[in-house]
Amino acid sequence: MALERLNESEVRELFRAILALQDEDECYRFFEDLCTVGEVESLAQRFAVARMLREGATYHAIEEATGASTATISRVKRCLHYGADGYRMILERLYGKPPHGETEMA
Repeated sequence: MALERLNESEVRELFRAILALQDEDECYRFFEDLCTVGEVESLAQRFAVARMLREGATYHAIEEATGASTATISRVKRCLHYGADGYRMILERLYGKPPHGETEMA
């Protein structure tokens, strides 16, 4: 896991703090203090890219809708295919499994 290179106790403490948030308002407040607007926008953009890839959108459509670069789209796609399955797990929780017979993240 790539996060193992970071200070493990600090990462664990951050993740415990995120898990302690109780609702969307608390998320907004915490991330407003924790991150810059640009950092939150960047995270949100990557998540939107992951969702659109899952839906089968083309790179061009994703670029148009999100403003993400092809490098960002490629990185997210690599994570979807070869990562720790974090995107897949959350996307399935939020939107369910992809329709039967369709491959996830074509």
